Amino acid sequence: MRSVHPPSPPAWWIVQQGDDPVIATAIHDGHAVAATTRARMRLAEDQRLREEDPHTGQAIVDVPTHVIALRSRFEADLNRGLAQSVYMDPSQCWGLQVWNDPPDGTLLRQLHAYHRGFYRMLGETLDGIVARHGRFVLLDVHSYNHRRDGADAAPTPQAQAPDINIGTFSMPRDRWSFLLDPLIDTMRAFAFNGRRLDVRENVAFQGKGELTRFVHARYPDSGCAIALEFKKFYMDEWSGTPYPDELAAMRTFIAHVAARARMLLVDAP
Repeated sequence: MRSVHPPSPPAWWIVQQGDDPVIATAIHDGHAVAATTRARMRLAEDQRLREEDPHTGQAIVDVPTHVIALRSRFEADLNRGLAQSVYMDPSQCWGLQVWNDPPDGTLLRQLHAYHRGFYRMLGETLDGIVARHGRFVLLDVHSYNHRRDGADAAPTPQAQAPDINIGTFSMPRDRWSFLLDPLIDTMRAFAFNGRRLDVRENVAFQGKGELTRFVHARYPDSGCAIALEFKKFYMDEWSGTPYPDELAAMRTFIAHVAARARMLLVDAP
């Protein structure tokens, strides 16, 4: 009789490394959950998808060094501190009831190990970049919903929902203004499928996530982490279906911004 092996758990992340002072991350791209997690989860798959950041991983693949998380933020959110990374209460996650039976014991330890492992890996990766290049720029790519009242309802007004929100809360802004200000100008000037994007700083979000905080705390003089929140204009946020032309432009946009950041780092004193 053929033995039946349990299915392998889904991978944690993809890391591609190049000899480059620019790194891009998409830590909310993941949708996979392990079988042990799914067995205790109440949240429907389409509800999970709506609050994840689909296709952001595809948008960063042309940056030679990049990290794409493959597990859902509803297992453990890599952009929260460890103690808050597993959503135990609806107040932590848009009022959603995530669990039938909240993680505890072994499962909770496993989810925390995933979070710890990510930051251990990221620290080792960034340490290597600093050793080779002296300093780095990290483009932390996310997306956000602007049609929360329904697929056919009016979107969030543009004044409150820029096409790209730049979050800089934890950044020592004066230290990195030589890089950030020209980068924002570059983003605004980019021809995105024949139009210019509305790019503003700290409007819809302030960049208070754990990843940028980690970078600026660990590398106060050598690491600049910029949170880029794309409004989900490049997809149908209710179905998750991307608009191919918009996603292609998004990918070209990220590569263009990375190239500009690389040039600014090289040219700066």
